[in-house]
Amino acid sequence: MQRREFLAGGAGLTTAFTAGCADSDRANVGIADETLTLATTTSTYDTGLLDAVTLAFEDRYGVSVRTLDQGTGEALATGRRGDADVVMVHARSLEDEFIADGHGINRRDLMFNDFVVVGPDDDPAGIADLEDVTAAFATIAETASAFVSRGDNSGTHAKELAIWEAAEADPAGEWYREAGAGMGVVLNQANQTPAYALADRGTYIAQRSQLELSIQVEGPIEGGPELLANPYGVIAVNPAVHDAVNYDLAMAYIGFLTSPEGQAVIEEYTVAGEQLFFPRAVAEEPNFQQYVPEGWQPTEE
Repeated sequence: MQRREFLAGGAGLTTAFTAGCADSDRANVGIADETLTLATTTSTYDTGLLDAVTLAFEDRYGVSVRTLDQGTGEALATGRRGDADVVMVHARSLEDEFIADGHGINRRDLMFNDFVVVGPDDDPAGIADLEDVTAAFATIAETASAFVSRGDNSGTHAKELAIWEAAEADPAGEWYREAGAGMGVVLNQANQTPAYALADRGTYIAQRSQLELSIQVEGPIEGGPELLANPYGVIAVNPAVHDAVNYDLAMAYIGFLTSPEGQAVIEEYTVAGEQLFFPRAVAEEPNFQQYVPEGWQPTEE
């Protein structure tokens, strides 16, 4: 998960985008002029990455993408209702449940970044020197330092709750506020309070110039704990359960995102000169775990 490991492993990625197909080529695809409905997280939307990959996909196939930017929990709920063709989210346990319940198929690893703990520059809880994020959360609770939570069943919220549990700390009291909103809103509330928050690195970087918050605990991209890893997956909604979904277009989208061309769009997207997401679908040694529930192992005979 370290940046240097990614750069070493991703050196062979195609970095030049494939030229757009001619109109005659698009007609042969069988999906031209159709509309894909994508349910995805606020982090892909707020960072601007979604615009970059969507425009490249639309140009490649002559289609349009309708985006629903939601927290991971809400995006998966949209998929469960059959109101999206494909979901792009970042909470593996919730993704596995979505697939196990029959609503999603053909999951693929897509990309990763990490979570960071941000807070006021003066760091009232004194967590900046702590390398253990569970110790940092425990200290925030012990000192009753203001903390703004997503509180929206998003992937970020799920990660936050897992850290509180690992820290054996109870996030309750006047110091703990649940925003029930996306990452951008949470960062603005934390900035105004001021307060600590768990943020994905990409959204923080995209909004950093407007904030008086700094990273107090780093994630694994900068040598921090693996507990703060933030992998993203993309899943087609199951047409056997939801017969109204556009499965062909969903699979074209998944295929594009996980192709060298789509992965290059992700790799080359930057804000203020910083890379926000790191592609992980293209590898010399593919990880079969991207296709099966987390932790699954074949039965020994």
